[in-house]
Amino acid sequence: MPGPTGNGAVTRSTLRQQIADALRDEVLAGRLQPEREFTVKEIAEQYGVSATPVREALVDLSAQGLLEADQHRGFHVREYSVTDFRGLIQARGLVIDGMFHALGRGRADVPDPGDPRTAAALAGVRRRGEEAQRAACAGDVTVLIGYDLRFWRELSALFGNPYLVDFLHRTRVQSWVCVVQHLRRLTDLRGRLWGRHTELVDALVARDGEHARALIAECSAQALALVEQGAPERP
Repeated sequence: MPGPTGNGAVTRSTLRQQIADALRDEVLAGRLQPEREFTVKEIAEQYGVSATPVREALVDLSAQGLLEADQHRGFHVREYSVTDFRGLIQARGLVIDGMFHALGRGRADVPDPGDPRTAAALAGVRRRGEEAQRAACAGDVTVLIGYDLRFWRELSALFGNPYLVDFLHRTRVQSWVCVVQHLRRLTDLRGRLWGRHTELVDALVARDGEHARALIAECSAQALALVEQGAPERP
């Protein structure tokens, strides 16, 4: 029987992550909605695996704020309100504002666009941004989410703080889950989704923190307006 570092443990850990990633994609695509309940057994049968990695994956997603456990019944996707979305915007906004406020101040934790490694990384970030912009223009939310998450993960990684990267990624995933839940009530989204990612990269290269913060404020306001428009009317 393999020990904690043996192949069995590695396989289970990898399977756990694969299941968590697959279910997260289902939530972000809007295929798993808050009103649908599901059990560990159901998911295990769906993926043809044992219950243990499924249970661990569901617990992980619950800890990330994407799922909620129903006592003795199973799990369901967490339903985010407009108030929740405002809180997420405020939380991530405080961190991002601090990141871009430091631009132009010569701080050691601010990426230097003149460094070859940073320049290469920025080129990759720009490519994600270009794809995100195309998806936003086309109104393709699913494609936009994938590139937007990669864009922000790679951009925040340039600041060299893994805790910052993890926090921003988690809050951005939660934000998109909320957006998807409300956008399903809207129809044509072409040209209505924020897509100025490359302009944000240009602001970083120019160390223009003021313009970068203005772009983020615009992004948040545009997303909030869509969520408010898609929110169900109260009786």
